[in-house]
Amino acid sequence: MVNFYVISEYISTSPSKGGGEKIPGGPLYDLGRIQAIARDETGVKLFTRDCVADVGKYFGGDVEQVAGLIQLVRKTDYIDSEWCDNGKGAWAACDAYSVCRKEWVPTAQKEMLMEYFLKFAINKLGTLVLTFSCHA
Repeated sequence: MVNFYVISEYISTSPSKGGGEKIPGGPLYDLGRIQAIARDETGVKLFTRDCVADVGKYFGGDVEQVAGLIQLVRKTDYIDSEWCDNGKGAWAACDAYSVCRKEWVPTAQKEMLMEYFLKFAINKLGTLVLTFSCHA
């Protein structure tokens, strides 16, 4: 038996296998609503240890940049939806997106197109975008 508590607004199904279980019929959340909540960094919470590490690696820990990436996401960037956990028993039904933007890459000494993968959910109160993954 899997012990967990669901922290996401979406609760129509529940995880049974543990981690990575796909949820059909997504996206689960309205993208416009996600972007409205994440207009600035106060609406975004990095929710896993790996996400915090990746944001540190790619953006120097700047959550505002994650909020900016979320603003760039389009409906056509949707990949899939799945159950994710934070490693402490909290589960959320997340939507995954891939988004590209041009960035200056110092090691290459030029602008390059960078692709980022984002996985997030809205919390039960509807006040935060819980970010489970943000990596290149």
